Amino acid sequence: MVFPDGFLWGSATAAHQVEGNNVASDFWALEHAAVSRFAEPSGDACDHYRLYRRDLALLRDLGFTSYRFSIEWARVEPEDGAFSRAAIAHYRDVLEACREFGITPMVTLHHFTSPRWLMKLGGWEYEGTPERFAAYCRLVMSELGPLIPYVATINEANIASLTRRMIEDVTGVKPGPASAEQAPVGVGTLQTEGAGDWRTAGADALGTTPENLHLFLFTWSDRGLAVVKRAHVEARRVIKEVSPSTQVGLTLALQDMQSEPGGEKAAAERWAEVFDDYLSAMDGDDFLGVQNYSRVLVDADGAAFHPEGAELTQMGYEFYPQALENVLRRAAGLPMIVTENGIGTDDDNRRTDFIRLALAGVERCVADGVDVRGYYYWSALDNFEWMLGYRPTFGLIAVDRSTQQRHVKDSARYLGAIARRNALN
Repeated sequence: MVFPDGFLWGSATAAHQVEGNNVASDFWALEHAAVSRFAEPSGDACDHYRLYRRDLALLRDLGFTSYRFSIEWARVEPEDGAFSRAAIAHYRDVLEACREFGITPMVTLHHFTSPRWLMKLGGWEYEGTPERFAAYCRLVMSELGPLIPYVATINEANIASLTRRMIEDVTGVKPGPASAEQAPVGVGTLQTEGAGDWRTAGADALGTTPENLHLFLFTWSDRGLAVVKRAHVEARRVIKEVSPSTQVGLTLALQDMQSEPGGEKAAAERWAEVFDDYLSAMDGDDFLGVQNYSRVLVDADGAAFHPEGAELTQMGYEFYPQALENVLRRAAGLPMIVTENGIGTDDDNRRTDFIRLALAGVERCVADGVDVRGYYYWSALDNFEWMLGYRPTFGLIAVDRSTQQRHVKDSARYLGAIARRNALN
């Protein structure tokens, strides 16, 4: 089967994970706090801020037609109300390079990290955050909108809903506004030892109090979740106003919730928390970005992240690429783009297997009339995997961080060949 004309074949990155030296962001401060839960600081990362043309050329030569990347709010607005013309000029150059190389860009305007100054105001529980985020979006899209055909306002807008439930499944305790000591350091991994000291040190580094430290990833209160939804709605409004030709959506982290006997109700409740509860905020969107990596098994006693004896990835969850097809069928409604799907592994043959099996499911969806318009593998480069540092390797392209040399993996060539022919076989 040939995929539809214009199907987007790409890979994805996030600014903080690849650009390097994102010094005005909240995560940079936390990485360098007196007590940190990060395995290591991000540092120069992949130096993508300087080497983006080299990376775009690699993607073009491999056969990719699109690239999803994020514009960093902390670079564009390093102080409240003070916008950087140099940062805007840089991202304009990235977008112009995409056009030069024949690559369709998809831009994410918020990918987990926020400006330091926002944390002093109360972060993602501050009632003024949606308006401030919308002002940043207005500036970016007023300047760069004609170069941006697709924009995702917020990456994984539901991530706090997902991790809140995951923490409750693992610990038996529903996390509250001040319980970042339970914060997951990676999907499938929970650590609590010494976390209280981390919270205090992080608040000190950001000039706020532990009770007022509301990072995007760890804002589990109903109030915080409402702030995130309103931020998307406000951002979409201004984007449609200043750049009406740009397609606007958000991305959601969607696990394949599979019910075991007795777990049907619990599985349905979990899906409602991470999907149904966001439908009202998505009213008026042009597309939904679907992000999936594995499945969750739910029975009468709760959730299990993998069956006993299952093959696990570096992130601690099950190797289960079939999950993507199930999620696409369940989430169908808006046009969908797979904005993230991938595997952290040091076995590139298994990465190729994962891509092949996941795309076979996408192909079946498209054949059955499910409106899927693109696939982005996560990630283009081996990058900074948040609190886990540089140990997990998701990339199609390896990076020697001592030299910043890139090494193309066979899985990249495999997916690039699919992109060239717009078909699996």
